[in-house]
Amino acid sequence: MVAGPYSSGGADAARRAVRLAALNRAALAVFRLGHVPILGVNMALPVIAAAEGDAYGEVMMPLSLALAERCDAILRLPGTSEGADAEVARFAAAGKPVFRAVEDIPPAAAPA
Repeated sequence: MVAGPYSSGGADAARRAVRLAALNRAALAVFRLGHVPILGVNMALPVIAAAEGDAYGEVMMPLSLALAERCDAILRLPGTSEGADAEVARFAAAGKPVFRAVEDIPPAAAPA
C-alpha cells in the first residue's frame, strides 16, 4: 500500500491533484520493484463519485483502512496526513512492514 497526504490541511482541488500524482508516482516505483501497489484514494474516489453526493467521509477512510488490512506492507510518503497515519498504525499493529522510502523496499521475489 502507498499512503501519504491527499486532502489533509483542507487542500483544494489543485493541491489534491498534485498529491495524487505523487502517490501514483510512488506506486509506479513500487510496481517496478515487482510489487502490486494499492492506493486507498484510488479505490475510494470512484466509489465516492458514484455516490453522487457528499460520501467522502462515509467512504474514504473506511475503504482505505479495509484495504490496509489486506496488504502486506505500506510505503508512507512524507507529509502531514491523519488518514495515512491511521493506515500506518494498522500495519504497525499487525507487525507488517512500514517503509518510509521507495529505496528501502526490497524487490519482490521472482515467481518460481
